[in-house]
Amino acid sequence: MSNYHKLESKTLQELKDLANKLRIHSITSTNVTKSGHPTSCASMAEIMSVLFFHTMRYKVSAPRDASSDRFILSKGHSAPILYAAWAEAGLFPVEELMNLRKIDSDLEGHPTPRLSFVDVGTGSLGQGLSIACGMAYVGKYIDKASYRVYVLLGDGESAEGSVWEAMNFAGHYKLDNLCVIFDVNRLGQSEPTCLQHNMETYRKRSEAFGFNSLVIDGHDVEEVAKAFHEAASTKDKPTILLAKTLKGKGFPEIEDKEKWHGTVLGAKTDAVIAHVQKQIKNTGAALLKPQKPLKDDAPAVNLAVKLSSPPAYKLGDAIATREAYGTAITKIGKDNPRVIALDGDTKNSTYSEKLKLQNPAQYIECFIAEQNLVGVGIGAGCRGRVIPFVSTFATFFTRAFDQIRMGAISQTNCNFVGSHCGVSIGEDGPSQMALEDIAMFRAVPTATVFYPSDAVSTERAIELAAQTTGICFVRTSRPKTAVIYENNEPFAVGKAKVVKKSAKDQVLLIGAGVTLYEALKAADELAKAGISARVIDPFTIKPLDAQTIVQNAKECGGRIVTVEDHYPEGGLGEAVLSAVAEQRDIIVRKLAVPRVPRSGPSDLLLDMFGISSKHVVKAAQDVLKL
Repeated sequence: MSNYHKLESKTLQELKDLANKLRIHSITSTNVTKSGHPTSCASMAEIMSVLFFHTMRYKVSAPRDASSDRFILSKGHSAPILYAAWAEAGLFPVEELMNLRKIDSDLEGHPTPRLSFVDVGTGSLGQGLSIACGMAYVGKYIDKASYRVYVLLGDGESAEGSVWEAMNFAGHYKLDNLCVIFDVNRLGQSEPTCLQHNMETYRKRSEAFGFNSLVIDGHDVEEVAKAFHEAASTKDKPTILLAKTLKGKGFPEIEDKEKWHGTVLGAKTDAVIAHVQKQIKNTGAALLKPQKPLKDDAPAVNLAVKLSSPPAYKLGDAIATREAYGTAITKIGKDNPRVIALDGDTKNSTYSEKLKLQNPAQYIECFIAEQNLVGVGIGAGCRGRVIPFVSTFATFFTRAFDQIRMGAISQTNCNFVGSHCGVSIGEDGPSQMALEDIAMFRAVPTATVFYPSDAVSTERAIELAAQTTGICFVRTSRPKTAVIYENNEPFAVGKAKVVKKSAKDQVLLIGAGVTLYEALKAADELAKAGISARVIDPFTIKPLDAQTIVQNAKECGGRIVTVEDHYPEGGLGEAVLSAVAEQRDIIVRKLAVPRVPRSGPSDLLLDMFGISSKHVVKAAQDVLKL
């Protein structure tokens, strides 16, 4: 192997000693808290020792330095050994490891970015590799920097389909700056894993996905170091280290035994620690320097964005909001190459292809693999290197809800754009209709939910999303809708628009997207019957402009009708109900899609499922009788 030099005996022993120190820390910290996974930590001790004290390049003083190597612990339940590695590296005193899982400590049961050395929250298994792929893609193709990305997975989580979606992505894009480690310790939580130690099957599967696949003894320090060196020397394909290990390695009467997953050592603690301690030859402080020289070549980035030109539409123009999204992302991407679009083979429907046509380097095709699509977007957004916009049909984000909720735990800044919402998409039928998406994103604690109704408000929603911290969801529609806002109309997060108003309004109608237009039609019909109706466009469903809604509701006699192209649970109507819950004398009549819909023309479906202007008129008349 080119340029590989065998480890000196002194270095070899120090790495062995560090592995055993990490084992001991994992035992003692979990024993204090009486919970955790010391046996899962023990199987990866040599890997962590070599990685952190021989292979990785990073700054202890700045764990998230832009040019440093990245490490993702996908098997997040092994957090104690990750914490121990950073403590031994000198980031914080080893005594703090005894605060594991305590209420006032950030050394939580699974890693979260409350810690300066953690990029993403992990623990919901099968997600770390997608995130690492996003980091590696940015490193190779956008930053064009030297840093490498390492991700460690447990063999049990390799049963997750998202892992193989990510393997496909990594192989396709030849991410040679990515090194994947499978800790194949044979045992799952409740029984042995499906492949146990069938290393040849792991190798064949990995090679089929385009990986340089290395089967190694995960407890042989020399072999691990050599494999990491080969990974760094391999070009045009990612590398996977298939490390054959033993759960509870080095723990007498526990090693490779079932029923020790997630179990502290308890009464066996002293005997096990004494046994492991005997393996340590250097009892003093480690002589290895954890910090390797960095090549500071990650470029400085500026994530300030705005539309390169204001919206340019004529009032009454019919433009689908999904198409306006494509226009908007090209505008914010024109002056900032750090704006990127990711899609799952729906770019010609979501219109994310507009950015690809403008600059292919700002587009990542993730194919039909939505869990990986979302994970790659979250990974790409780590360390503030890019502003990712992840798009597909809104309904397909439900497949990746776990990745999205973990994105909130990860403090991620990632924008999701979901098109083809509701029954208004028409003939494609219910499998393509997003009718749960608002509820889903409203439930995510860091999310902002935009629901623009015309092209002007869509362009501004995309601009605002790019400037907003946290997760953003922008819901776009398939049908064309008329431009109702002037091009210079200002928009803000959490600020609704009153689009129709008079001094004698008797009822307040609230709609969004296509149903805003049904509300406007209903207002015109009600006017013919002598009933004056006010109409509000909420613009953002979360945060909802409660102040504007309450004020206008009171001016309209306390009568509200909401209408939405969504199921009743968790959507616009329930957001409005929450906003007025503590107000006296306000009545809300909620119109939504009441059951699983069917295929048909858009306008007929709106009527069949009770959200057309005809139904809004009837609901308004009914609330006026109460």
